[in-house]
Amino acid sequence: MVDSKVTTRITTTTQEPMALSDWLSTEAVTHIAMETTGIYWKPVWHILLDCEFELMLAKAAHIKYVPGRKTDVNDVTWLADPMAYGLIRAGFVPDEPTQQMRDLLRTRT
Repeated sequence: MVDSKVTTRITTTTQEPMALSDWLSTEAVTHIAMETTGIYWKPVWHILLDCEFELMLAKAAHIKYVPGRKTDVNDVTWLADPMAYGLIRAGFVPDEPTQQMRDLLRTRT
């Protein structure tokens, strides 16, 4: 279980996720869980992917039906505990070339 939970709000500009990555490294964070929300997770994911973190993309369909959370901040703090116990079902994240092809094909449609 996670002993101390610190939350902060970041934007998806390049500088803030990079600063978040540096901060997480100094705090000795090894595992990170993120919830899929539209496309907003992608820039943060790609920046954190280049670091030494174990990343997990949680399926939003499974997360949203858990009762008792009403805000994004509560979602974030709640997500830490089941991740620590291995209770989160990870979503599929394809490799970089496949992601680029998907983006190209979706843009053309």
